[in-house]
Amino acid sequence: MQALLTTPGSPGTIRVEAVGDLDAGRRGVRVRTLEVGVCGTDREIADGEFGVPPDGEEHLVLGHEFLGEVLEDGAGFSAGDLVTATVRRSCGRCAACADGAPDECGTGRYTERGITRLHGFARDVVVEDAGQLINVPKALGRCGVLAEPGSVCARGLRHAFHIGHRQHWRPERALVLGTGAIGMLATYFLRLQGLEVWVAGRSGADTPRAELAAASGARYVSTVQTPLAAVREEVGGFDLVVEAVGDAQVMLEVLGLLRRNGVGCLLGLDSRHRRVSIDGPVIGIDTVLENRVLVGSVNAHQEDWHEAVEQLGAIRGRWPDALDAMIGLRVPPDRFSDAFAYRGVKATLVFDR
Repeated sequence: MQALLTTPGSPGTIRVEAVGDLDAGRRGVRVRTLEVGVCGTDREIADGEFGVPPDGEEHLVLGHEFLGEVLEDGAGFSAGDLVTATVRRSCGRCAACADGAPDECGTGRYTERGITRLHGFARDVVVEDAGQLINVPKALGRCGVLAEPGSVCARGLRHAFHIGHRQHWRPERALVLGTGAIGMLATYFLRLQGLEVWVAGRSGADTPRAELAAASGARYVSTVQTPLAAVREEVGGFDLVVEAVGDAQVMLEVLGLLRRNGVGCLLGLDSRHRRVSIDGPVIGIDTVLENRVLVGSVNAHQEDWHEAVEQLGAIRGRWPDALDAMIGLRVPPDRFSDAFAYRGVKATLVFDR
């Protein structure tokens, strides 16, 4: 079969190559890969900055944003079912993983499809544990490939709301930083909950990303034209800020964008070694006296995957064209370089053409 693989730690080694049966002897559900989304994590792995191959191997098959079709009846699934699959898997050692919550793994020895010590889905056929598969309604179709970034949003928002509701908190205004898939999906999830949402990105107000954000009823702000501090001053701060840009300086500045009792949720990643700074009173005064919180969130629990699929369906029902508009580029695996270079909301690799 054909697979998209790389040699972690070695930039420029990503390629499409014939591989043997990577699942030989593995019991599970046989799934034909339909589409695999490309995200910043994949780009970091391709650049040699991230990623770990399976134990005893040199190469890693990429792909963790997955949509597939079940090939055979069994294990509660029927041939033709659309499915996605979880990414992070148990370390087998800690209480969280034993309780079915590898998103909270206490050892860091988890594995992740297409990222850490477990081959990914960017290949023709995968054999997957039935317990890791999530049904995708036929009505979602190919947009089910957005389930993985959706699950990241669902977990982050679940945690942010749980923290906010530790006290009397009635969120009304939210700010989303970033207009990639996670930022855009977070915007639509929040609009489904009835919050007023501002979306900040570097694109101009007349670009497709800005138009897609505005289609949800959110207010788009170009940070090239309007600094975030000015937005905060204009509205009086935000009850919730969702960061999805992957810039440590911006992540720290989230604290200054919150209003009293506000919660900032960090979903981006930034591995650059550098110093970041913030005005002292934001930490020393405002964060304490106004009960502000900054929390990080990564990956997702099974419940977040189910929630994401449900929310994607709700988006489809309320804004019928939005999900299709988020996937701006679909190319076959041998055009992976185009997908990795794409800077729209989402690009995918299509395996079943």
